[in-house]
Amino acid sequence: MDNSTPFRTFGTMLDCSRNAVPNLHTLKKWVDLTASLGYNTLLLYTEDTYEVTDEPYFGYMRGRYSQAELRELDAYANERGMTIMPCIQTLAHLYAIKRWPEYWPHFDTDDILLAGDERVYTLIDHMFRSLAASLSCRTIHLGMDEAEMFARGRYYNQHGDCNRSQALLAHLQRVCEIGETYGFRFLIWSDMFFKLATGGQYYAQNAQIDESVREKIPANVELIYWDYYSADEAHYDGMIEAHQKLKPGTWFAGGLWKWTGYAPHNGYSMKITKAALASCREHGVQDVFLTMWGDDGGECSPFTLLPSLFYASELAKGETDDETIRAHFAQRFGAAFDDFMQLDLPGTRNGLDDNVRNLDKFLLYNDPFMGMMDQTVLSGEGAQFGACAEKLEALQTLPEWGYLFRTLGALCRVLEIKAELGVRIHEAYRTGDKTALCAMLTELDETLVRLERFHDAYQAQWMQENKPHGFDVQDIRLGGLMQRVKTCRARLEDYCAGRLDRLEELEAAQLDFFDHGKRCAEPVATHWGQIATANIVYMTMLW
Repeated sequence: MDNSTPFRTFGTMLDCSRNAVPNLHTLKKWVDLTASLGYNTLLLYTEDTYEVTDEPYFGYMRGRYSQAELRELDAYANERGMTIMPCIQTLAHLYAIKRWPEYWPHFDTDDILLAGDERVYTLIDHMFRSLAASLSCRTIHLGMDEAEMFARGRYYNQHGDCNRSQALLAHLQRVCEIGETYGFRFLIWSDMFFKLATGGQYYAQNAQIDESVREKIPANVELIYWDYYSADEAHYDGMIEAHQKLKPGTWFAGGLWKWTGYAPHNGYSMKITKAALASCREHGVQDVFLTMWGDDGGECSPFTLLPSLFYASELAKGETDDETIRAHFAQRFGAAFDDFMQLDLPGTRNGLDDNVRNLDKFLLYNDPFMGMMDQTVLSGEGAQFGACAEKLEALQTLPEWGYLFRTLGALCRVLEIKAELGVRIHEAYRTGDKTALCAMLTELDETLVRLERFHDAYQAQWMQENKPHGFDVQDIRLGGLMQRVKTCRARLEDYCAGRLDRLEELEAAQLDFFDHGKRCAEPVATHWGQIATANIVYMTMLW
């Protein structure tokens, strides 16, 4: 099979920074898999999860890759025609190191480094030196995205009001000067140039970016236009053309959605990727990669995106007929394309459409008594999850990939009971149906049993694919959920036995989490701390 594509760079980006740090076995497996599909580049998104010489707290207890591990992976990939490209952060997204007092002076505000501070540039020099010793690729992605509060904290206190675009460029130029001494050339996300010109909007095709900004972008820096949100080819056309005016040779980064919970979104990923790649081909974009973010815990396995990963590779080679692509998938993997698409079910309202939902996460962590997500629940939701579980369980014996179906099947078995349980508890209490209310004690018991099964299946999946670091967060979240079920059960039992005359948590009028004023049919809520409780789980670290 011809694996050639019209792109100079055709790659994937694995998020190694949101607790799930793929182990070396998984990375080698990913290299083999993607190389066999025609991909030639793997970007490792590592905010602090790589060893930096002379920075012992950088990535401490986070599962960071040692320099020896990266050298081993680099050699393995090079033998297979695959480039391992470092993808780091040199401006924002560095909250993980901010927890350590050693790094407090390095920050402007939030997760943003303090531009102009020599301590910051010493740290960045150490980053470059370590990566140059670990990987052979001399193109490095510097990040620099989503720094909306740049120059608004300590930088402002030190320098006063400033032209933020020029301050950003000065920081970029200094970073590049350091990197050049190690032989690097550079990539950065492009959004801050647009946001600073428009007051915060990235996808603004008519952004008026000052000519002085264009002139000061270093010659050895290429921009990356990132977009994972549109199925409209014309949208990508306009944004690519806007980038070409800013700096010719812009790269494109699309997205294979695995960052909303435990389940993937292959259907949506394929829809947006088809439009994006068509526009890239039309405009002669030479460098393309597909991001696979892991926001809020890295819960979803990258291998669940096998259908959209394969689909994108077929599109890149010029094949656009869906039935032909499905047939090629079966030939390549010995399994039906539509079987793998069942993995989407828990996150797409059980297959009703290909849009992004994430009931698999927010109904899992929805508290049985507090019920902040109850207004999103539709009648019959539990039965739908039961049907979803049956479909997934039927595929858990698939060679090599069965464990993915086993894990999500176990999750659906939890939600078969739990999805509507809180709604029914509230309804029975509100209507005074104590018999129905007390009958739910057994359902809470069964919820605990199923949560244990899901935890065990998910732990096995995690330890197979990732370093053990980061699973502590899953233990805390799932363990906390199980304890909440026990607490709710104990309080309900006391009420049923007459030891309590009321359940205060069930007496408050329930509000819509999304403030839509009606039951929300298209919900997405991705942050555990916001889903599980209205109370304070953590506060922004201050210094």
